[in-house]
This record gives sequence, structure tokens and C-alpha cells, in this order.
Amino acid sequence: MKDFIKTMLAVIAAMLVLNILSAIAFVMSMSALALISGGEKPSVPSNAVLYIDMADIQLAEQTIEDPLSALNIQSLGNQTDIRETIGILDVASALEKASGDPRIKFAYLKASGGEGVTGIAYLEEFRAALNTFRAGGKAVVSYVENPSNASIYLSSIADKVVMQPHIGSNNMFLGLSARMLFIKDLLDRYGIQVQLIRHGKYKSAGEMYIRNSISEANREQNQEMVSSLWNTVGSSIAECRGMSFEHLNSLMDNLVLDGAADFVREGLADTLMTRGQREEMLASLSGAGSFDDVHFVSLSDYIKATRPTPSFRKVPTVAIIYADGQILDGDELEDVTGDRFQGIIADVRKDTSVKAVVLRGNSPGGSVLASEKIRSELELLRAEKPVVASYCVYAASGGYWISSECDRIFSDAATLTGSIGVFSMIPNFGGTMKDFAHVGIETINSNVHSDMFSLMRPLDKSEQDYMQATIEDVYDTFTGIVARGRNMSQERVDEIAQGRVWTGTDALEINLVDEIGTLQDALRYTCRLAGNSDVSAWNIASYPTPLTPMESILAMIQENGKDEFSAGAKIGAGVGAASAFEGAASAILRIVKMEKPEVLALMPALYDIR
Repeated sequence: MKDFIKTMLAVIAAMLVLNILSAIAFVMSMSALALISGGEKPSVPSNAVLYIDMADIQLAEQTIEDPLSALNIQSLGNQTDIRETIGILDVASALEKASGDPRIKFAYLKASGGEGVTGIAYLEEFRAALNTFRAGGKAVVSYVENPSNASIYLSSIADKVVMQPHIGSNNMFLGLSARMLFIKDLLDRYGIQVQLIRHGKYKSAGEMYIRNSISEANREQNQEMVSSLWNTVGSSIAECRGMSFEHLNSLMDNLVLDGAADFVREGLADTLMTRGQREEMLASLSGAGSFDDVHFVSLSDYIKATRPTPSFRKVPTVAIIYADGQILDGDELEDVTGDRFQGIIADVRKDTSVKAVVLRGNSPGGSVLASEKIRSELELLRAEKPVVASYCVYAASGGYWISSECDRIFSDAATLTGSIGVFSMIPNFGGTMKDFAHVGIETINSNVHSDMFSLMRPLDKSEQDYMQATIEDVYDTFTGIVARGRNMSQERVDEIAQGRVWTGTDALEINLVDEIGTLQDALRYTCRLAGNSDVSAWNIASYPTPLTPMESILAMIQENGKDEFSAGAKIGAGVGAASAFEGAASAILRIVKMEKPEVLALMPALYDIR
């Protein structure tokens, strides 16, 4: 037996050493690849076609230089599994440059693949950038292989929409659908009890742990939110394709759209073409003798080729601070951590070359403590420099807490914002330990409530009242901040708060935001506040700085998945059972990993378009 154990230990040790050596070799090879590929700047040929394949790019807040992207050889007919992460401002700036670039003839958009974009707001800003490109007198030709909410939404802006004949009945252009998970019954089976303490009729974050079905208030806000999002998407599609919104809804409600021919017949696409016919069309539009003579330049390569050389001199600067991710305590290099962002904002304030700031909000919220740290630091920054907010997919709860006092707030129509409310959850694992783990727990206290947050017993009435008072105090602080920032009475804020999530369109009507506009719109406005509306006259500095290729490699190796609180909700079509199980598992894991109760300003769910 001893020999067997020694042998097993030796095998395990050898495997660990092998894995470590493999990881080191991987890092070294990827570093070499990054050095080799990073030194060359792509060129833009004359009479080029700007090629945009949504299956090859991942829209995000900031561009991440991924060394693996060097392996991504783009071609008209082949796709790879590697997506390049490209910042939406880089996309918008590149398309604006391309609109006046004589080397670019037109843009060819492969819209299928946009289903992987997280957030309708990214698609909204991408469409706006494509429209800017078209305003320069250049056409956008779109090819849709698999109709979906995302691909049809993107393609509707194009001058010509082409589809493949006989694609079969795989239409996923069905409208938006929200699905939420409720796991109380599952928790009950394992003896886990959760006490939810909150303020806000619509503050449904945590509701999944204490109910087995949706509350009426939560159903009401989600129905209105989904309807508002679909109005943004659907009405834009209908307008661009020359039909009424009512007719578009009729096509979908009556399942009129099936094969590609149905999309052409109903005006959502212009023509059907085989691959060979598409190649002939592209050759003809580009003025080439044959398809083999067509010069394509990918959107990613065009961004790299036209990106200005960074200046290291102290020149007049407009800063963009990207608050991208859940708001967490600490100073970790992930999400939006309170201590780290305090330092970033303080550095921007002290930098005399920075004349104005855009706060780019893309956060569902999180820790109240971290949110207030960031807000208070932004208050110091605003005392010295203009700060304009720009909202992307989310700017809700804590994400709204930190930004509601900015000098002006731009929001996408599809942004999810508001969620002005707070809550805390206290799980009780006492039953789990006793009935399932068969572990007895005895507690010795010095005072009556010493074990109040032991997570091994429920709170008594006095302890619940104590926690409720804390929640009420935080809620009062939150609504006071919003009232001050938005020049509203606190009573009016309370009416539209209560934890309710609003779309950007609806938020504009109730004065939670000032204007519907993209990050580029917010940047232009900020430059004007700084003294010159010409963005090109400014050095645009991004904070935090994007990861280096080496940091990206290490992040990929260490990636274990984010610990998101707001798990269990998706919006779109075709969300399968696997993601439902994944959401439930993530939600349970969040509870199990809790070490102490937290007071959170966090929206109830994270939503994706599908």
C-alpha cells in the first residue's frame, strides 16, 4: 500500500510539473507571437473593400490586443473561433475615417455572428457608426446567413441586404424574450434559507433566492423594459426597411418569416444570391476584373492601420474613464474596484494636461461602499474639470450612483439604467450543516447578537429591523444623491426609483438622462466643453489602460469565470437549457461563497440579446 501511495504521489507531482512547464511554454510562445505580429502595421490598399465579419469581432468598451488574433486569418468563406475584442469607440472612429478615405470603396458586412454581442446598446452604437460611414456617400452591403434579432437589426441600416437561397427553417428573428430563474425550491431541498432585506417595490435583485416564481412588480417592470427594448430595435428595423412597426410585428407574431425567400418577399432583405453571385457582385462594385482581384481590408486591420501614433508629450487631453463591470470592493485589476478607481480618478484630476473627462458607464452596480468611494472621488474631479457621462449596456444601481451627478448624461436608447434601490441578503446554512452535512454547530457568544452574521441561523426580529434601518438609510442617501445631481426633489426621485430598471429611452422622459447619444456624441460634447469641439485636436487618453498582450495571455490562463451576482436572466431568443443550468449553478455558488452580508446597489439581472 505504501508503494502504491508513493507511486500515485509521484504521478501527481509529475503531472503538476508538466502542467506548469506547459503553461510557461505557452506564455513564452504566445509572447514571441505577440512580438512578431505586433511590430507590423497593416496597410490599406487602394480601391479596398472594408470587410466586417461579426463572427470575428467582439464589441467591447476597449480594444484588447490579443496575440492569438494573429492566428485569425480572415477570408470571405471561412470563419474561425477566435474573436478580436474591439472597443466601440475605435469602431466608430474608424468608420468615420473610412467614410472620407478615398482608398475605401464600400463596406461589406457579414451580419451573422452579431448574436454573440453582449448588449443591444453595442449594436445600437455600431449601427450609428455604419450610418456615419454611409453619410460619407459610401455604401454598406450586408450578407445575412442566419436571420436573428442581431443580424437583421444590423443589416437593416445597409444599402443592400443579401441572403443565401434555401437556408432552411432556422429563422431566429423572433423578437426579444426575457427568462429568469427562481431557485427557492432548490435551496429548500438543501436546507438553505435566504432572508432578503431591501427597499424598493421593484428591487427584485435577490428575488430569485426567496421565490419560486416572479412577483407581479418584477413582471411589470420586465415586461415594460422588454417592450421598450423591442420598440427601439423593431421600430429602427421597420423605418430603415420602409414598413410600419405594426406590419413588422404582424410578420413575427404570425410566423410569416421562415426561409430566406420570405425575408426578400416581405422587404427585410433585397435579394437572394449564391456564393458565386455574391463574389461577382463584390467584384463589380469594387471595379475589379474578378473576385480574386478584390482587395479586402478587415475592420480590425483598418483600425490598426489608421490608429494615430500615441504621444508621450504633455499635450491637451480629454480622458475617458471606463467604468466597465461590476462594482466591487478592493483594488483588484478586474471589474470596477473602489480603491483602484479612486486612485485612477485622483490621477486624472491631478494631471494638468487633462482638460475634461468622459465617464463611460457600463456597470450593473454592486457594492455600495465602493460606489460611494468612486462617486466622492468623481465629485472632487468635477470641482476642477467637466465630467460628462456616457452610458452603454448598463448604468444601473451602483452604476447610476457613481454617475448621476455628472455635468451631462448621454445614454443609448437600449441602455438599462436607474434601478435606484438597495438590498442585502443573509443566507442561513444551519439546516444544511445539520441535515445534509451532518455537522453539529454550537455557538458561544459574548453578547446577544455576536453571531448575527454567522450565516448559521436566521436573523431574529430585532436583527431584521436593524438591517432594514441600514437599508433605509442607504436608500435615502442614494435618492438624495440623484435628487442633487438631476435637480429634482427627493420625493420625485423616490417615485421613479423603488429599484425600477428603465431603458435609456424611458429614462430620458423622466429626467434620469439628458440625451440619447453614443460614446462618440458624448466625446464631441466634452471636447466642446473643454474649448474645442474638434475631437482630432485632442489627445484622447483611456483609463484604465487596456491590458498588454502579456497581461491578456496571463488573464486567459487564469480565467475561471466571473463571479456575477446577477446570474439567471437572459433576454433574446434561443437561450437553451444549458445556460439555464449554468445560471442556476452560478446563483447557488454566489450564495455558498458568501462570507458575510453585503449592502448592494445592484440591478436584478444581466441581459443579453439573442
